[in-house]
Amino acid sequence: MYDLRIKGIAVSLLTLLLGNSPQVIAQTPAVAGDICPGELGAQVDAIANRPEFSRSRWGILIQPLSSTTTLYSRDAQKYFIPASNAKLLTTAAALQKLGADFRIKTSVYSGENGSLYVAGRGDPSIAEPQLKSLAQQLKQRGISQVNQLIGDDSYFLGSAVNPNWEWEDAQAGYGAPINSLIFNQNAIDLLLSPQAIGQPLKVTFAEPKLANQWQLQNNSVTVAQSESEFIEVGREFDRPIIRVSGQLKVGGEPESAYVAVVNPANNFLQSFQQALATEGIPVKQTLVASASRNSNQELATVESPPLAELVRETNRESNNLYAEVLLRLLGKVTDKIPLPPTLTGKMPVPQEDTGESGLKELKTVLTQLGVNPNSYRLADGSGLSRHNLITPEALVETLRFMANSPAASIYRASLSIAGESGTLKNRFNITPNRVILQGKTGTMSGVSALSGYIEVPNYEPLVFSIIVNQSDLSAAKMRSATDEIVLLLNRLRRC
Repeated sequence: MYDLRIKGIAVSLLTLLLGNSPQVIAQTPAVAGDICPGELGAQVDAIANRPEFSRSRWGILIQPLSSTTTLYSRDAQKYFIPASNAKLLTTAAALQKLGADFRIKTSVYSGENGSLYVAGRGDPSIAEPQLKSLAQQLKQRGISQVNQLIGDDSYFLGSAVNPNWEWEDAQAGYGAPINSLIFNQNAIDLLLSPQAIGQPLKVTFAEPKLANQWQLQNNSVTVAQSESEFIEVGREFDRPIIRVSGQLKVGGEPESAYVAVVNPANNFLQSFQQALATEGIPVKQTLVASASRNSNQELATVESPPLAELVRETNRESNNLYAEVLLRLLGKVTDKIPLPPTLTGKMPVPQEDTGESGLKELKTVLTQLGVNPNSYRLADGSGLSRHNLITPEALVETLRFMANSPAASIYRASLSIAGESGTLKNRFNITPNRVILQGKTGTMSGVSALSGYIEVPNYEPLVFSIIVNQSDLSAAKMRSATDEIVLLLNRLRRC
């Protein structure tokens, strides 16, 4: 959903996503013959020590899945920015703590004087079909009008946008705010279409009703076929203004772009109000407010897909919003109920930011799993923050322990498959031999990561983590070198 680079067009920093950008097909020259484990180190070093990487940092750990015997290690116990490889830890903790069958429930409760409360609990999958279902359930209950539609957005506490995220990221669809009432992944879907040469791109809202709510600053242009293509899309934080710049070739296909909504709870309520109106239930007023529903009747509900599917969307498509929701769900496990106001008038003890609670619970769960708690420091659940630090050792440990857990098959199935699915769909397509790899990518400026499992034809299954940091090279060059190392692993044989 969040991919702003279609057909390989160049994009700005705004669109250097965490594992969401299209991957470069590995077209490394074939080297005949298998290699022995003892030869692996020299051949990996030959790639990592190339002059072009003289100012880059490599973190690599390669081990058999069945043991902790190290086939190759390079700064494996040092910290690296992981980009979206951080999702491997988030999803592992969520599966361990919540279970593969866990679902997120959204409820509508009756209120006083013809009001309704809709209580969100962070379901990231809610779109028009779910709102339509809620509206139809209310109609079947005999609800004919709503005086006040109240959205309770208080399930997740704390800032909806991580303060450690980059300014550009927080504007983009892949950096959408995380709250309790989520609709259409809290992103606005735009379609940018080239027109005549010299004319601005035509900007179309996927939801036409939003066109009247946003002001466009369109500085884009349609260019000749011989020109390059790039797109930049952003928005103001305090005003409903979307900025579009860049250029597309005349006669080309339209391109999708996404920006984060400004007020996600209001966005949810407006969309729900429209769904109710479609079912013949007019709403006089909408309001965002937390409320006590202890004595109120639940009138309608929808549930998310099971956690196994949410984890697959998180890892395979590198969905940042899903990852951040999973982290906050972990945080709900450790929430403490605030004390009631005392007779002296003191306010209740404030609850901790749900994201911070989630980070603490993630560490507790992974430590119980066997992952060294000192081998990583996370600032978010998605990897979008550059404050995240993870060692290759931590990623390999997580992958190994999860491979031996009850959730092993679900966890592995959530990963992208080389040449087939997710962010690895277009990698390892052109290789001497088929690469059977399940892994997680991670990409941001100066960072490229790939960690996962590989089934080696003439050797045993391996678990690995390969990270490049502090590089001035393009993502394509970093990924190409990483893929070369993976192809070396695919040629291992016992000798």
